[in-house]
Amino acid sequence: MSEKPVLIAQISDLHIKSPGVLAYRRVDTASALERCVAALNAFTPKPDLVVISGDLADTPMAEEYEYLKRLLAPLTLAFVGIPGNHDSRELMRVAFPRAAYAFPAGPLNQSVEIGGLDLVLLDSSVPDRPHGELDAPTLQWLDATLASSPDRPALLFLHHPPFKTGIWHMDRQFLLNAGDLAAVVKRYPRTQLIAAGHVHRAIQTMFAGIPSTICPAPNHAVDLDLAELHEPSFKIEPPAFHLHTWFPGEGFGSVVTHHVPIGNFDGPHPFFGPDAWRPLGSRNGFSAASFRYAVAAVRIRRFSRFALRNSKGGNSKGAWAPFPCRAIAKEWPFASSFNWPRDF
Repeated sequence: MSEKPVLIAQISDLHIKSPGVLAYRRVDTASALERCVAALNAFTPKPDLVVISGDLADTPMAEEYEYLKRLLAPLTLAFVGIPGNHDSRELMRVAFPRAAYAFPAGPLNQSVEIGGLDLVLLDSSVPDRPHGELDAPTLQWLDATLASSPDRPALLFLHHPPFKTGIWHMDRQFLLNAGDLAAVVKRYPRTQLIAAGHVHRAIQTMFAGIPSTICPAPNHAVDLDLAELHEPSFKIEPPAFHLHTWFPGEGFGSVVTHHVPIGNFDGPHPFFGPDAWRPLGSRNGFSAASFRYAVAAVRIRRFSRFALRNSKGGNSKGAWAPFPCRAIAKEWPFASSFNWPRDF
């Protein structure tokens, strides 16, 4: 039987605080996570796994991890997590003791097999520091893990991005030894994606010849300050998560990353079919009458152009041809669904 696509949902930077406490005195991260969990549960088809790529807690305190577990309890999907700079390795081990950590102490690296795909989760956190770094045992473990199954595609997850984004204060705390990571992954072409968090924004680039992404957050976003105009700041922007879909195929297959907004939105609505005409007027505020007026305006404009051209001798035959309805369809691509010329 042929392999099936594998769907990996990535959420990041939850920043859960104690019950009733707002992050930065403004952001209700608990409610944001509840909405995120609801969106994940409702998504079809169901993802095979959820990866939480760091900053699960905020301070961190044991109470925050206990609250986090209660907030994640309604999630109907399996999940794994790696720490970020706001997390505690020790408290995470206590909160999630069943996780298959690679080491009995220290970095919380993990490796997960799902169908024909390997997920490699790297702990880039540095205790009590905001920046990221992969220590020597982690790099050695990564090298051995990638070497163990050279024919299977792999996706790498870590909290700190191994590349700079142009946001000045975040670029001071990215993965400082990104070159060491690049040296390892370049030896193993099975690495198909490097997915990070930390910056609270959807970003994509290439790193070491590999597509690399940063996952947005379900709560708040780091301000996109590329001109260094402000102190480190955040904004309340539309929340989202990433859905990484691996498709089996030639070589190591292919990976497509979707940006999935979190919230209730109008739709889906059909583009075509018996119900497509009426919604055009009711939902878009564009009635059938106003459309007819628009088409008439296009006709008049075209006629004026022909008349002006003829008056200047631009048409050697001195005759004007009637405006064909198919020309309207060129200017209004969706107009081809109407019955010409009965509707107009």
